[in-house]
Amino acid sequence: MTDLVWFRNDLRTADNPALTAATRSGAAVRACYLLTPGQWREHHWSPARVQLVVDHLNALGRALADLGIELHIIRADRFDDSIASLKKFCAQRAIRRVHFNEEYGVNERRRDKQLATDLGKTGVEVHKYRDQCAAPVGEILTGQGRPYSVFTPFARRWREWLQQHPPQIHPVPKPVAKPLPAPPPISSLEDWAPAPPALVATGETAAHQQLERFLDERVMDYKRDRDLPALEATSRISPYLANGVLSGRQCLVAALQLAHNAGDGGACWVNELAWRDFYIHVLYHFPRVSMNRAFKPETEALVWNRPGQAFEAWKAGQTGLPIVDAAMRQLNQTGWMHNRLRMVAAMYLTKNLFIDWRLGESYFMEQLADGFLASNNGGWQWSASTGTDAAPYFRVFNPVSQSERFDPEGRFIRRFVPELSGLDNKAIHQPWRSGSLPNGYPAPLVDLKDSRKEAIARFQALKEGM
Repeated sequence: MTDLVWFRNDLRTADNPALTAATRSGAAVRACYLLTPGQWREHHWSPARVQLVVDHLNALGRALADLGIELHIIRADRFDDSIASLKKFCAQRAIRRVHFNEEYGVNERRRDKQLATDLGKTGVEVHKYRDQCAAPVGEILTGQGRPYSVFTPFARRWREWLQQHPPQIHPVPKPVAKPLPAPPPISSLEDWAPAPPALVATGETAAHQQLERFLDERVMDYKRDRDLPALEATSRISPYLANGVLSGRQCLVAALQLAHNAGDGGACWVNELAWRDFYIHVLYHFPRVSMNRAFKPETEALVWNRPGQAFEAWKAGQTGLPIVDAAMRQLNQTGWMHNRLRMVAAMYLTKNLFIDWRLGESYFMEQLADGFLASNNGGWQWSASTGTDAAPYFRVFNPVSQSERFDPEGRFIRRFVPELSGLDNKAIHQPWRSGSLPNGYPAPLVDLKDSRKEAIARFQALKEGM
């Protein structure tokens, strides 16, 4: 009898429930990963994320070979092809049990349900495990047994549940057979656009080193510095989390081990892990958010402006708002954007330009190395006031105020908008007020005050018409 571990959003050997279960079964073990470029395109995967996955698959293949497990790379293009490809592989290799960690998007859940049905008809057992959250989906519920739709009470219950059920970390399994030769590396996928330089180093060891450096060197100041984009003040582990090279449990346990000396910074960072779990729980309990729909159904009636040239200028970092443009250029050049600026850029698109949040959500996914459906969707709907626990529609970030507060010396702006580097620390936030715009930098697309009033009026009209 042979067990198969199907790797998906969990490219690691440590703290991997599916891998742990398979290696404890007493059977021979194989592993597989399905390359589905057609599905990745439909889900707006970025070249940066694709390259990151390829690099980490190569590292995973070597790590599994050391455990005596061969990693098979199966090309399937789309989810429908995945089912047929896995059924064929199981038949060819005499697989009797398939193990995988759950994913929570609608397409993924439908695929897994269909696969379990089809394989069951052939006598193959399917075993699935809850993995993506520190507190498993379905566990954090209200007193009435309902899912939370507001973060603060969710986070309170999340902490209580984790105190009662401390997360258990699975160690790297012991080898199940003699080490195997390292598998041939996968090259970059054909017909995929070139990726920007790698945002993070490859492999589980590098991921843990990155986490440890943050917790050792920067977490104490995290609460104070995390909103300052000119500083290296955040953990930069989001690409590892988004692709399962690190688990949320591993991050939480590592942070809690430092709780006695991490201060407010540690507590603040743990709160970000709670936000990540919250958005995954929302994705699970409210499937519509992964179907291109608003969490608040009534906001589907909003009539957004046509995207046109304004949307193209936003994507290119040519809006005339320096902090927004610097953020978008950071995204385009690196495959990553500072979290504070994700909110600033998103709110400017949805509230000042009044362009549909779904267009911005998709564009972020097309660029981000750490594009993760639950978090990206949750952040965009928060900014657009269409989501769970959303910012009230009348609360609109002023990008100039945000710039002056979080990049007071214009250091971040100068890094990504060099045509403004000659301006002083005051003028760089509002260059249109300096008399003449330098080096061809554009004038603002819209008036911030007037566009804010217009957005509020549209939301108020929607509310009054309900």
